Amino acid sequence: MRRLLAILLPALLLMTACGGGETPAAEPTSKSVGDVSKLDSLKVTDNGNDKAPGIEFSKPLAVTGPTVKVVKEGDGEPVKMGQIAELVFIAVDGADGKTLEDGYAKGPQAIELSEQMKAGNELIFDAIIGAKVGSHVAIAAPGNSSASDGASPSAPASSQLVIFKIASAKDAPGLLSKEETDQLDKDGKLPKVTFDDKGAPSVEIPKTDAPAGLSVKVLSEGNGEELKDSDTIDANYTGWRWEDSTKFDSSYDRGEAATFGLNQVIKGWTLGLTGQKVGSKVLLTIPTDLAYGASAAAQGKPAGPLVFVVEITGKK
Repeated sequence: MRRLLAILLPALLLMTACGGGETPAAEPTSKSVGDVSKLDSLKVTDNGNDKAPGIEFSKPLAVTGPTVKVVKEGDGEPVKMGQIAELVFIAVDGADGKTLEDGYAKGPQAIELSEQMKAGNELIFDAIIGAKVGSHVAIAAPGNSSASDGASPSAPASSQLVIFKIASAKDAPGLLSKEETDQLDKDGKLPKVTFDDKGAPSVEIPKTDAPAGLSVKVLSEGNGEELKDSDTIDANYTGWRWEDSTKFDSSYDRGEAATFGLNQVIKGWTLGLTGQKVGSKVLLTIPTDLAYGASAAAQGKPAGPLVFVVEITGKK
């Protein structure tokens, strides 16, 4: 998702010019923005979720501000607030149609339709929310040509055009209750944790499916302050993949605690550690959608459900 946002940076910088302050409809629909007639010539031929679509449009494409339009409506259900949508995208140069980036090669990128996402990226939020799964949405952003780079001051700038497809949308997994976690533990469906004489953890992960929701088991409770989701904390941790028990990261191996904000980590950490006390040791079993998402492997991140043992050593 960060790559999509980076490509659309010119549009995001200008999105305050698109208006705002509108009262959202009870049943939101994807919002068109700007002079959408500029995109009337755009034709998209769907090639599935694994291959970039065919794209045709009258060139050059020039827009003076962020321009958003659903150019090919899907036949799925509308995307709702709180869901996790998976997007695939392609970015092209509006002047000649040359591909700038083919996001299809990296697989779907997950994004949660939350109030936080809306506050940070309202243009994209409004383009996705209410659109039907399978839809192709175009976002055109003006270019930045100027007389100083050899272009005529009156010449239209070369626009960037991003077309993303909403590949899927599903409800975000939630935090399991203590009772649900206790039952999983009783049934042998949670990892077993042991610590060596230096305090470093190891786990034995059961040969079962990972829990569908976020499981939080307090291994030992500290007596410090409770954490808020905006806190910056110090913590020692080790992480493993559920699927094959591969350890992929450990502050214990590095010999020093890590420092991070709870609003700057994967959602499973934010949800799982908020409310825990400084000094606690916690077992987190995190479903894919609250970890690094379905395209984690293509992005070089640990894929699938993850297991963490976290020792909260301090709060800033």
